[in-house]
Amino acid sequence: MTSRADKLGRIVSLVKLQLRLSEWQLAHLRQQEQTMQDEQVWLVGTLNEGKPPAGSSSDSLARRLNRTTVGARAVQERAAMQLDKVRSENRRVKQLEEVAKVALAEKLRDAEKRSLAEMTETHAAVRDLTPRPASRNKT
Repeated sequence: MTSRADKLGRIVSLVKLQLRLSEWQLAHLRQQEQTMQDEQVWLVGTLNEGKPPAGSSSDSLARRLNRTTVGARAVQERAAMQLDKVRSENRRVKQLEEVAKVALAEKLRDAEKRSLAEMTETHAAVRDLTPRPASRNKT
């Protein structure tokens, strides 16, 4: 039978893994956001020069800029939501770690009590087996 402390330890481990995954997803969203912003800067610069690259028109660049801007906003919103999720999971990890710490301390106290009780019982059994010295007052 596994103890409560062991179960809580496994739960903490799993929640930490979920937190790492959420942090990775946030980093990925931030990377997408940066890529889109870089593309926006390039498109605006190209449109401002007045000479679109070969095979492109000002209109196609403007449409592409519009799509990129809309996509960047969507990614920013998802990143904000993901950041909130990371923060809440981080709080959850800390709370579970505290609960697991208390459960582990309780488990150690129980083990210490059992050990003390066993030593007391052993000591009592040895005392009962040890012969007592004869009484000096014989009447």
